[in-house]
Amino acid sequence: MPTKAEIIDFLVREFPQNQCIVEEVGDRSATVSHPIGPAQLRPGDTVSGPLLMAVADVALYVAILGTIGLVPLAVTTSLTINFLRKPSARNPIVGVCRLMKVGRILVVGEVALYSDRKEEMVAHAVGTYSIPPNRTGQ
Repeated sequence: MPTKAEIIDFLVREFPQNQCIVEEVGDRSATVSHPIGPAQLRPGDTVSGPLLMAVADVALYVAILGTIGLVPLAVTTSLTINFLRKPSARNPIVGVCRLMKVGRILVVGEVALYSDRKEEMVAHAVGTYSIPPNRTGQ
């Protein structure tokens, strides 16, 4: 399976608009973070929902890449998020992903989102990715 460095290089090359930082990658898991600045805030001095969803999606993608290999065409087919509490406007958002099912065609995972590793989640997401039938990177 690819190393953390190989996954980071892949993301820089294939997904350059991504601003998440890959912190950890393990078999069936990943931790990513995203710094917070004015562009990530919405009125009320809180982190925007779309940013929380993006962090969850990238955490899922990184966990999948670390588990099945560098498969560019693994794509999100569903993402459900529950916003639990207001994240801090000063702390990075951290997404901790655990894959619950890794199948031949679909991968399902959950992501706990934190405001800079505080004990309580700010959001919880569950997502499904579709894996292409003729995938490379195995």
